[in-house]
Amino acid sequence: MAKKKDIRITIVLECTSCDQGDNTRTLKGISRYTTQKNRRNTVNRVELKKFCCCCLKHTIHRELKK
Repeated sequence: MAKKKDIRITIVLECTSCDQGDNTRTLKGISRYTTQKNRRNTVNRVELKKFCCCCLKHTIHRELKK
């Protein structure tokens, strides 16, 4: 049977180089990706190099807090 606590969770990755002057997380100029990670293998926050459509180049995207 399946466990109650899922091992794989859905996370949101956000661009670190986009302008984030405002505290609201719904700015139009911020690139975001959704992906999954294994909770057992990667305990720390994930950082991946992805394409940012606002910056028009590959930048580091970090996992957001939930």
